[in-house]
Amino acid sequence: MKKPVVLVGIGEMGGVFARGFLRLGHPVYPVTRDQDLALAAREIPDAEAVLIAVGEKDLPGVLERLPDAWHDRIVLLQNELLPADFAHLPRVTVISVWFEKKPGMDYKVIIPSPCFGPKSALIRDALGHLDIPVRILNSEDELLFELVVKNLYILTTNIAGLKTGGTVGELWAEHQDIARKVANDVIDLQESLTGKTFDREALVSAMLHAFEGDPEHKCTGRSAPARLERALDHASEQDLELPTLAQLASEMH
Repeated sequence: MKKPVVLVGIGEMGGVFARGFLRLGHPVYPVTRDQDLALAAREIPDAEAVLIAVGEKDLPGVLERLPDAWHDRIVLLQNELLPADFAHLPRVTVISVWFEKKPGMDYKVIIPSPCFGPKSALIRDALGHLDIPVRILNSEDELLFELVVKNLYILTTNIAGLKTGGTVGELWAEHQDIARKVANDVIDLQESLTGKTFDREALVSAMLHAFEGDPEHKCTGRSAPARLERALDHASEQDLELPTLAQLASEMH
């Protein structure tokens, strides 16, 4: 019998990964947010991996309560992740998820999902059983770039979409000016949060590659206003001005 995989958070995304692990022959143990993680770690001490599949807003609370026994086998999949969020985890695996899963529909692949860390091959094999492609990265620098690309995609489409509506294909074809202004603010924020400088055109080019993967992808969802608010909160903490984002926020009120 293969070692079990622990799943913390049983939402749409967690369900996809669970199917992949089961197809590989790993028992999957679900742990809900309200369960005692320390007790679960004592009952499942030999887990192969611990996938944290809660939403972005719940992640900090879960990471604070993670038992030490699980620290070296954690897998993270959230949006809006940056290395500072998981710097305290010694051997974390991170996947930047580029497929979507909504209630009542099966998953839809946009582009291959990059993954880095000791459990990358496990994630690739599990999702491979579902025909979801995973691209294993070679370094922390590559992971940082991919996390920033994902943040750029999500924040640019969500925040610009609050003004334009429509799809990502329409955003670039018909509203490129606003999209570029939002993207520049987002990159400013990412550089401030990471203390790094990025090749802006390389980031925008990678974002456009994802646009091409699913041009009909809607720009905004329910979480878009919260993402704008969170971005401005981060900017305020960094003493950073984001003029386009601030203007869009003022137009919404």
